[in-house]
This record gives sequence, C-alpha cells and structure tokens, in this order.
Amino acid sequence: MKFFIDTANLDQIKEAQDLGILDGVTTNPSLMAKEGIKGEENIKNHYKTICEIVDGDVSAEVISTDLEGMIKEGEALAALHPQITIKVPVIKEGIKAIKYFSDKGLKTNCTLVFSVGQALLAAKAGATYVSPFIGRLDDISTDGVELISQIVEMYNYYGYKTQVLAASIRHTQHIVQCAEVGADVVTAPLNAILGLLKHPLTDNGLEKFLADYHKLNG
Repeated sequence: MKFFIDTANLDQIKEAQDLGILDGVTTNPSLMAKEGIKGEENIKNHYKTICEIVDGDVSAEVISTDLEGMIKEGEALAALHPQITIKVPVIKEGIKAIKYFSDKGLKTNCTLVFSVGQALLAAKAGATYVSPFIGRLDDISTDGVELISQIVEMYNYYGYKTQVLAASIRHTQHIVQCAEVGADVVTAPLNAILGLLKHPLTDNGLEKFLADYHKLNG
C-alpha cells in the first residue's frame, strides 16, 4: 500500500519523506489556507516546492465547478510539474473533466467520494485515483472502511485500473483497517502515520535493553 501525506505543511512533508516511506502528497484549498498560502502564484509555487521534496504524485485541486474552468485550471496545474495529479470533485462536470484529462494522458484524483456509485463513474471516466472520505462517513455513523472494501471489491471484479486512495483519515487505526481491506493508497496526517510506530511493548522492551546494557557496560 502506498503512503501519501495529507498536508500542505512543508516541514511535515520533509519529515515524512525522511522516513523513506512517502509515496506522494495530497492537498486541498483548506490545507493551503491552513498554511497561509494565498494568491494564485503563491499556491502554484508551493505546489512546485512540494514536488521538489517528494518523488511521487502530488494532488493539486481545481476550484472551478464548470467544465471549462476545470479544464483550464487542471491543465495549468499539470503544466507546473510532471508529478502533479489534478484533483477533481465527483460532480457531473467533474466526471466530464476526468474523462477529458484521461484522454490527454493527465493524472487525476477524483475527490469527495462517498458512495460506490460515485467511485464507479470515476473509474469509468479513467480516474487515476478515487478518494473515498472515510472519516467524514464515520462522523455521520456510517462505516467508512466498509466503503473502501466495497470499492476495492468492485474494481477488482471489473478490472478497473483506478487506484483506491483512502482519504479523510482520522487516526492510525484507519490506516491499518484500510490496509486490511486492500486500499491501494492511504493519505493521512503525519501524526497518524507516525502512530504506526507506537506500541508500549516496543517502548518497554527498548527501555529494558538499554538499562541492561548500561548495567553491564557502565
């Protein structure tokens, strides 16, 4: 399973990259705003900087909701760097845009997916990635991980090449659960990724090993 980090914070991206396990980055307008990145040129430059840090795909989201606007924005984003993946919402015009970009050989990430039907249309249109938001489903008492499982099963059955990118990760256990049901990619905050390292028996074991070493070696 690929690991993406869901942030626009350069320090966090660098820290995840230094772990040696990072495969890509996802961003959105909210994450850009959180980092205080304002203005079209500043946003574009920020995307370029992210692409210089990581080796994999970097999702950059369009903000238009009409087809012409999505195409214009998406092509401009894709022109910034070969690693850019155009992030498009799963609305009617978005599906049309994904088909357009797919035909042009441009990578896409279909976002704000909350149902199997939406994921099916995204795959039919040729999306590179589809992003089900599991945390937001959990927030309304719906099983987000089950949706990942259903989409994975459907894609495998029909042989779709679209990768299932589990998004809206709330905690470390979400990552483990998505791995168990076969998600191709998970995008998560840095703290959720680092949480995979934590276990009290590891901490206790290491503490004992070091204590024993110092007893023998002073």
